[in-house]
Amino acid sequence: MAGHSKWANIQHRKGRQDAKRSKAFTKAAKEIIIAAKGGGDPAGNARLRAAIAAAKAVNLPKDRIENAIKKGTGELAGGDIAEVMYEGYGPGGVALLIEAATDNRNRTVAEVRHLLNKGGGSMGEAGCVGWMFDRKGVVTVDKDKISEEQIMELGLEAGAEDVIDQDTTWEVRAALADFEAVRSAFEEAGIEIASAEMAMIPQNTIEVDAQVGQKLLNLVDMLEDNDDVQNVWANFDLSDEAMAELA
Repeated sequence: MAGHSKWANIQHRKGRQDAKRSKAFTKAAKEIIIAAKGGGDPAGNARLRAAIAAAKAVNLPKDRIENAIKKGTGELAGGDIAEVMYEGYGPGGVALLIEAATDNRNRTVAEVRHLLNKGGGSMGEAGCVGWMFDRKGVVTVDKDKISEEQIMELGLEAGAEDVIDQDTTWEVRAALADFEAVRSAFEEAGIEIASAEMAMIPQNTIEVDAQVGQKLLNLVDMLEDNDDVQNVWANFDLSDEAMAELA
């Protein structure tokens, strides 16, 4: 989900984050198709390695992973999917990045603009907020699965850049080139992973109150329910008090 800050845990607890297995599969396969356009060998394609790692984290079957790669390289039909990143603003002036994978750009941009307007946001020009985010590989582990000392040692030794305390989870961030190694390190150690994905991490966040936060969560839900939308990233955070109101 969006943001990778404390409020993302609300989404997780309420079952909003990739709640539908089929939708998670579709998103993972689309990302592999797009990544494979840059080359079908994961060894030479960091983004493809990251996409495969994320697909494995949601248990996408091996044959579907292989077929998605072939679609991306053109070996199989069905790879006519374009990646589009929309930029805009949500309630409270929060920056939004909306990542889509579509076979019809005109349809998707119209739907995204409609949803933004409906949710109290607005579409922005290309480049208006993208500079505020960095693409990273993110592995999330529930705190009851591993201690702080263990996750720091395991994550950093595998090449992670940072380990973030996110209330009920640990968030391990890595460069895309190191994402698969970090994910594999946890898997080989027998540590259950809550999620593994590529994320657009905000360089800085702005704090919003519960009222604005709820509007933002509702807007993100609407956007993520769209079949073409892969991910929504935002740069807002909620105080502990605001979190309590929404929990």
